[in-house]
Amino acid sequence: MSKRARQINRQVPVKKFRRVINYMSAIGLQPDDALAAAGLNGATLAELNDDELLPVADFSRLYAAAVKQMQSLRRPIPWAAGIGSDAFELMCFSLISCKTLGDALQRAARFDHLLYPLLGYKMSLKTSATEFELHYHVRTQSSEQAFVPERWDWAEHFDAVSHVSGLMVWFKFASWLVGHSIELNVVHVAASSVSQAYDQGAQRVFQCPIQFDSDTSCLRGSADVLARRLVHGPESLERFLENSVYELIAAGDQQRSTTAAIRSLITRDFTQGMPSFREIADYLHCSESSLRRRLQQEDTSYQEIKDQLRCEFAIEHLRNRNTRINELAELLGFAEPSSFVRSFRSWVGMTPSAYRENHMHSEQHPGLH
Repeated sequence: MSKRARQINRQVPVKKFRRVINYMSAIGLQPDDALAAAGLNGATLAELNDDELLPVADFSRLYAAAVKQMQSLRRPIPWAAGIGSDAFELMCFSLISCKTLGDALQRAARFDHLLYPLLGYKMSLKTSATEFELHYHVRTQSSEQAFVPERWDWAEHFDAVSHVSGLMVWFKFASWLVGHSIELNVVHVAASSVSQAYDQGAQRVFQCPIQFDSDTSCLRGSADVLARRLVHGPESLERFLENSVYELIAAGDQQRSTTAAIRSLITRDFTQGMPSFREIADYLHCSESSLRRRLQQEDTSYQEIKDQLRCEFAIEHLRNRNTRINELAELLGFAEPSSFVRSFRSWVGMTPSAYRENHMHSEQHPGLH
């Protein structure tokens, strides 16, 4: 498969699914229930190799189902600022009507402060004339017994991973809110270094120095960023939350805030057409040339993002619904089914019919996959 096809057909390696499943079992939850809630076949998944790929949407649903089960333990969830939980979604909707990033972060801080006794984590914002500090605090002591199983490979670094994952979510979410990656001066982590590989991965995300063993965990950057206008509303937030797990914690090191913003702005009703490049630039409060440069920095283009969304929509229907190929082509805005078939083959490497048949065969005969 070509590099362009891999970018369009966004998928997640099975080992990430397996890690979620194994973790759930280790802390006494029922992964079969989460798999069922995510619409996944556990027997088929067990037969796949670690490096085989499954759709992004499947992983997001599995992680969200796992978090819903974690909530049943009635302990503060220490990972990634609670992403996937009901509280995280409610916090997002509470701030999305704000005009500027500074207003949104202040409202989020009020939300977290109010629920901190229940959630066990909170964000706060400090500002000066020149700099902002986004502080993140997580109460790991009350969660360790429930969420750190014996012989778990991250047990030794529980504090560090809890703090870093929370800071990453806030950095990526703040960047998404304004439509492009915000620049940071330094990141402080109130825990010890994890490993050279982990630290370097975190630094690639933040694109700035990281200081471990600090007195507090926080992101520091120029105060100017707080005046930037939000480029999203409730509708685009709903679409974003569908894949927020992937966008905020599972997408790897590359920060792709502009891509994520555009994805959430595009409607899922492809029959009505997609907004023009000029319209997207207006939404994001930037010029067309500036938007083109941002996408080039993220190694993509507007056409690839549009194709990516069509591909994900098609895969969802082919895997989980009985939509006819002709109907699917019409839903995706193709004038002719043959045009859809050609495009899908370029995205995935096989025709829509072959993809559906292959998926159905693997579901019915997992051991032969």
